[in-house]
Amino acid sequence: MQKTEVHVARQPIFDVNLNVFGYELLFRSDFIDHYNGTDGDQATRNVIANSFLLIGMGALTNGKRAFINFTANSITNNIASILPPHLVAVELLENIIPNQEIINACKKLKQEHYLLVLDDFVFAPEYVPLIELADIIKVDFRNTPREERCRLVRRLKDYPVKFLAEKVETYEEFQDALQMGFSYFQGYFFCKPFIMSGKNLPGYKANYFRILQEINQPDLEFRQIENILRKDISLTYKLMKFINSSIFGFRNKISSLRQALTLIGQKELTQWVSLIALQGIGEHKPGQLVLESLIRARFAENLAAGKMPKSQIGNAFLMGMFSHIDALLDRPLIEILNEISLDKDIKHALLGIGHNQFFILYKLIQTYERGDWEANTAYAEEMGISEHDILRSYRESLKWAHDLLMCNY
Repeated sequence: MQKTEVHVARQPIFDVNLNVFGYELLFRSDFIDHYNGTDGDQATRNVIANSFLLIGMGALTNGKRAFINFTANSITNNIASILPPHLVAVELLENIIPNQEIINACKKLKQEHYLLVLDDFVFAPEYVPLIELADIIKVDFRNTPREERCRLVRRLKDYPVKFLAEKVETYEEFQDALQMGFSYFQGYFFCKPFIMSGKNLPGYKANYFRILQEINQPDLEFRQIENILRKDISLTYKLMKFINSSIFGFRNKISSLRQALTLIGQKELTQWVSLIALQGIGEHKPGQLVLESLIRARFAENLAAGKMPKSQIGNAFLMGMFSHIDALLDRPLIEILNEISLDKDIKHALLGIGHNQFFILYKLIQTYERGDWEANTAYAEEMGISEHDILRSYRESLKWAHDLLMCNY
């Protein structure tokens, strides 16, 4: 039987200031929603090999720590020692029994300066030796009642550990975890705006929003684009800096808007102006929101190539880029989309209604990000996209988005 592709997705882990502290790597050995074998040790080896060798940690985590699950055997066999300590957080699975061999292996990892994390933790007295060695304890917010979370934090207040709230899905849960004393947070809360209506935009953000409205009008002409850009010196400066970056690779310096328009074309310029405006809107918001928007935009564009009409590939890019616009603006998504002249199918996809190609593509991207492999398989088959192309597109999108942000700072 031919071996299938190995996929690794990632989920960001935030600190109290909503800066990215690291990424948990979500591994899939086959294109299904669960590990279908009994060899968890092989799963650990595979995620290490594919993360560090095939995909590359630079693309996956951009220098942040990679949180990787380790089984009892992989801990006692010292598998983690092949990885650089400053790039890895060793997660001990919840089913590990803390016998003396495990404790000794963890002591060795601590001496080698690895970060030790207890995954899906539920207190029991026999875990005290591991608690004394741990740096971080992860608590599942979906499966752990609030009273139990509070009790756990109080019980372990004298130990030198920090707490990570896992599966935090709302801003209110994030605030609750902050008040309890949690230091790190993982989940989808950052994608959801806190204030959903009645919020006025600051003047400079309103200007960027107007640019987004204008730049995505149908039948936009170069002259209109140039007039839009000339009204905002900051936007013009950022665009010229961007066009002269290594992303485009022009031999000679681009010195005028007209020259830039001629060289890169309307569709590409519409994308880049929208991108820079989105960055302006996202100022003072978690940088991960803009980064994830860029990853989704490129991921959607790559996946759409060859599966959608050429005229729709740019719309796939815009769909991904606008996928976090409600969180960036702190306004209801439907209200924002009513003010922007995006294709109707894109709007429906972002709102989760209908079942057009953009809807399927958007669901494919979301399920890949979550590591929901079973659902991802269904959407991939419906789009007619191979798992090899999904993996290649995701890997390229991560690198492209990180490089793009670097060019704009």
